[in-house]
This record gives sequence, C-alpha cells and structure tokens, in this order.
Amino acid sequence: MTITKTDNLYQKSYFSRIKELKEYAPEAFKTFFAFNDKALAPGKLSVKLKELIAVGVAHITGCPYCIELHVGNAKKQEASKKEVSEAIFVATALKAGSAIAHGVNALNAFDGNGDEELYKASYFNRLKEFSELSGDSFKAFLDFDQQAIKTKELTEKEKELIAVASAHTTGCAYCIDLHTKNAKKTGASLEEISEAIFVAVALKAGSAIAHSVNALNAYDEK
Repeated sequence: MTITKTDNLYQKSYFSRIKELKEYAPEAFKTFFAFNDKALAPGKLSVKLKELIAVGVAHITGCPYCIELHVGNAKKQEASKKEVSEAIFVATALKAGSAIAHGVNALNAFDGNGDEELYKASYFNRLKEFSELSGDSFKAFLDFDQQAIKTKELTEKEKELIAVASAHTTGCAYCIDLHTKNAKKTGASLEEISEAIFVAVALKAGSAIAHSVNALNAYDEK
C-alpha cells in the first residue's frame, strides 16, 4: 500500500489500519488482543468502571486513538459526561502528582544526599518542604489534588482505583504506595486493585500498538 505524504499525523480513519498488523505479526497480534479483552472484561470490577479507568489512563499515555475508543466504550456502558470528566481529572492529578512526588528526589539531589538508594518510602516525607520553598504553588496543587479525588459522581473507592491504575502508568513508586493503601482503606480488595492494574497494563501497551498505524503510514509514504 502506498499513501501520499500528508501533514495530518492523526485521523480517526487511520485507526482502521490496525488490523493489518495481524498479517505482519499474527501471533503477537492475537495474544495482545486476547489479553486486552480479558483485562477489560467484567470481573470484580464492572465494565463501566474498567472503561473509566481506561479513559483516565489514556489521557496519561496521550493516545488520541485510545481516548476516542474508550470514551465511546464508557458512554456505551452508560457512563455520564461528569463521570468521564472526573476520571480524567483523577488521571490529571496523578500525572501532576508523579512530578511533584519525584520532587523529593530533586531535594535529595540538590542537598547532595549520598544515599545509594534512590527510592525510599521515607523520602516522601520531604514533600512538605515545598510548602516553604514554593508555598502558593504547593497549596494550589494540594487543593486541586484533593478536589480531584473527592467523592462526587464517582465514589472515593472508584477514584482510588483509577488513581492506582494511573500511578502504575506514570510509574511513580510513591504514588503506587500511597494510592494502593488509600484504595485498601476505601474497601477495595486485592482482586479489584489487581484488575485496575491490568487495565493500566492493557492501555499502556495499547497506546503503543495503536500508534503502529502511524508507523504503517510512515512506511507506506511515497
């Protein structure tokens, strides 16, 4: 297949090319989609909640194809626009939170901390130092973070499960520790937490495979 060079790198129609990968990598294609279907199937968590988790994670990976697909899927599961929006803001808070959480590593680096260990749970205690170093910004972030996780259309438990999945997407060890414990406090079981994690795994991998349609376009350009 040959396509004409274009400035349009993202179009909805491009996503239809994903099925072509079945021809070029059939076993990988088959096993990925089998896993993806299992990760998003109903289990301890409903399909609706899994799709809301997927929406949140898709906004962290920044995959426009995944956003389009999973917002549509969430809507089919009767998720409201408010619920979708709340899921997005939990993900937003976690993406921002991973940056501020890693600020404790920056403080260690600045202070010349000679500890060989780059991650310790105790390092997270340094976060409060930002209230003195950049007080207005720190307070504004905490206010936003608290609002994002607060019970509204979605329950605190649902939001903490979205947060757990989001933390696994950003890869922030501090956030994983905090929100897994928070999810447990809201009554989430280890099975529910595990299902949320696997939705994140599927979406993180899915963003890579979704972008393969751009690779096909690039390869076929004349």
